[in-house]
Amino acid sequence: MLEQWFQLKAHNTNFKKEVIAGITTFLTMAYIIFINPAMLADAGMDRDAVFVATCLAAAIGCFIMGFVANYPIALAPGMGLNAFFTYTVVLDMGYSWQVALGGVFFSGLIFILLSLFNIREWIINSIPQSLRFGIAAGIGLFLAFIALKNAGFIVDNPATLVTLGDITAVEPVLAAIGLFLIVGLVKRGINGAVMLSILVITAIAILIGKVQYDGIVSMPPSLAPTFMQLDISGAFEVGMISVVFAFLFVDLFDTSGTLIAVAQRGNLLAEDGTLPRLGKALLADSSATVAGSMLGTSTTTSYVESTAGVAAGGRTGLTAITVGVLFLLSLFFSPLAGIIPAYATSGPLFYVAVLMLAGLVNIHWDDLSEAVPVAVICITMPLTFSIAHGIAFGFISYVLVRIFSGEFKSLNLSVLFLAILFVLKFAFFG
Repeated sequence: MLEQWFQLKAHNTNFKKEVIAGITTFLTMAYIIFINPAMLADAGMDRDAVFVATCLAAAIGCFIMGFVANYPIALAPGMGLNAFFTYTVVLDMGYSWQVALGGVFFSGLIFILLSLFNIREWIINSIPQSLRFGIAAGIGLFLAFIALKNAGFIVDNPATLVTLGDITAVEPVLAAIGLFLIVGLVKRGINGAVMLSILVITAIAILIGKVQYDGIVSMPPSLAPTFMQLDISGAFEVGMISVVFAFLFVDLFDTSGTLIAVAQRGNLLAEDGTLPRLGKALLADSSATVAGSMLGTSTTTSYVESTAGVAAGGRTGLTAITVGVLFLLSLFFSPLAGIIPAYATSGPLFYVAVLMLAGLVNIHWDDLSEAVPVAVICITMPLTFSIAHGIAFGFISYVLVRIFSGEFKSLNLSVLFLAILFVLKFAFFG
């Protein structure tokens, strides 16, 4: 049955390889079950319920990807978008987390429609690559800013906005140790470096009395506090337009980039360089986002950590299904997730930020038409504490640079339309 469904022989793999690959992928991305509940709890959501929603949304995404698209790509609530959900949409813009979930729901619904009607290729191809790399890097800097804030490295200051915190305190010291531990483990080729770092720092915090130990294993907590709590009508507010767009936009490019990266690593691309069953893969991502919003978590997306599983031999959807099963088993470890302190996740956040900055190497910095919009995105995203604002300023500056440089004809209609839309949004709705 497995051979018939997943075509293991055709992909030069077997059951054992796929399971090992799934375990490898899970170890590299399992940190999300600790970080996501902690981050969404800052938005006022029930931490235990978000933990359950995170595991279930990840499992649903992995199962759809495995059974429908037959790719070794795992999914879970995405880093960056969860930070945007909490710190921008809820804490900065003042929307309730229920309305924010409504925004996630609509972004997933639009993503499904784009996938079904094959509009996604037009959108992806019409957005300049420099803006895509800039957005990823900007999100990385946004995460780095949050990591430094959560660890106490930077604190607010009425004169300078931010300043250096007490770096001799336990929290920033442990956060720094966590980061360097990840780097050391990754350099040594050890899978699960991020998760190991979180567990080690938490264990140290328990030993020195900074954290109360409440056990490791228990029955899964209730999902009721977040299940079907999304506010769909509230997401129709005009101010939520840019929020829904940001959720959609980042997820679309993040997923597309991840799918291609993983497929290249596993030699899964067709001879013409395209990805077979791309529509089904994107449908898995968008469907998991819709399901996740109903369960009570931010946008679910494909994880580039899936390349670790592919490197271990994973070639079919059986790898993704293995990851999904492991996420379901993780439901019984809620006490462990509940005692993870914020500074234990600061190192991993900073590490993820570093990975997201890698795309800047592809920017032609000697071309100001390309460099300036990217710099605008990278600077405004963390300093306005908003992914949406960073994207908006990036598009607006890209168009203005082209116009003032006499390169108006090089602009395509989609970029020009989005820039005008963002200008109108700022002019009339702030």
